[in-house]
Amino acid sequence: MSALPTRLRPLAVAVALVAGPCLAVPATATATEPAASPAPAGSCALPGRTGWTDEGHTTDRVRFQRSTGTHRVLTLFVDFPDAPATDSTAPYAAELAPAADWMRTASYGRSRLALSSLKRWIRMPADSTSYGFTRDLTFEAHEKYVRDAITAADPYADFSRYDMVYIVPTKAAAAISFSPTYLYDPATPGVFADGTRLKWAVTFGQDMWRWGYKVADHETGHTFGLPDLYSFTGATHQYVGGWDVMGNIAGPAPQYLGWHSWKLGWTRDAQVACLPARGSRTVRLTSVERPGGTKIAVLRTSGTTAYAAESRRATGNDRDACSTGVLIYKVDSATVTGKGPVRIMNAHPSSTPPAGCTTLDMAAYAPGQSFTDPTTGARIDVLSGGGSGEVVRLTKS
Repeated sequence: MSALPTRLRPLAVAVALVAGPCLAVPATATATEPAASPAPAGSCALPGRTGWTDEGHTTDRVRFQRSTGTHRVLTLFVDFPDAPATDSTAPYAAELAPAADWMRTASYGRSRLALSSLKRWIRMPADSTSYGFTRDLTFEAHEKYVRDAITAADPYADFSRYDMVYIVPTKAAAAISFSPTYLYDPATPGVFADGTRLKWAVTFGQDMWRWGYKVADHETGHTFGLPDLYSFTGATHQYVGGWDVMGNIAGPAPQYLGWHSWKLGWTRDAQVACLPARGSRTVRLTSVERPGGTKIAVLRTSGTTAYAAESRRATGNDRDACSTGVLIYKVDSATVTGKGPVRIMNAHPSSTPPAGCTTLDMAAYAPGQSFTDPTTGARIDVLSGGGSGEVVRLTKS
């Protein structure tokens, strides 16, 4: 499981979303009394408030990588004086290769990983045990690891051709245990090669062999500005279970949440239905696993909080989903990574999940069910469902 070395600094740039039109018509519309125009999607976009990876739409696109288009990734395979590689780099490259197709599917083709690699082992200048890969890995130690790998590989690659690097250690390097993401700090000397500053890197550990290729999609998500949805304390998957790859990487329904897809620009404003104030609105949702249609219905509850509803189906990246229907969750852009910035509302908290599923994996709401938050006056009713999605009604009293 990933962990980001913490070196928190205020974000330098705030980029506001351009509000677009919404598609659904409020249920209160009649032939004799025209309905008020739906609120634009931007009225439900939340500002980031943590100064780091969070659920806000004001992602700093200087500090974090653009989330659309093609990302040119160079994979380096490294070994160490105390842990020399004795095998080929080929199975390492093969382990991560499916991450590209998974990302393309998850983003509706709007984010592509162009993976290439040096098909040789790069010898690091220090022993694997010297790099401090523990859960309290510091930013400085992590940057040194990245710098050492780039410097050692520089004779064999032109780094000006790439947007980011993946650094994969030999299996013999047990000390490189987990897979943190490197996000550059403009206030530090940084890592340079071939006249280019290397701003983003994923440094894989031995956990990649446990989590599989989706660890690359999880960690690359951090370079886009997404937070961790698993818990840093207590029960690891208490907040979202297996519903998003930013939570349980090996979860049964790892497709990025519709909120994340909107934040990253994969879902357009026109695909978001917003209720920012009191009133009611009925929305037909198309499942997030398929392109097209309205992807999320958002009911804003404060300056930094909202409830979102989306349709989930057992198809595509979610083919192993434990439950299907409407997923309802609370988003808080003032909650820091690892503390539950997204929390799934569970429609079946007393259910007995089948093998391979957790109770929270059974959380989807079915037609006839509803969610209510009496504190904020928010209510979401699931009115009907079908093969490709559901109809929901948002109400705020």
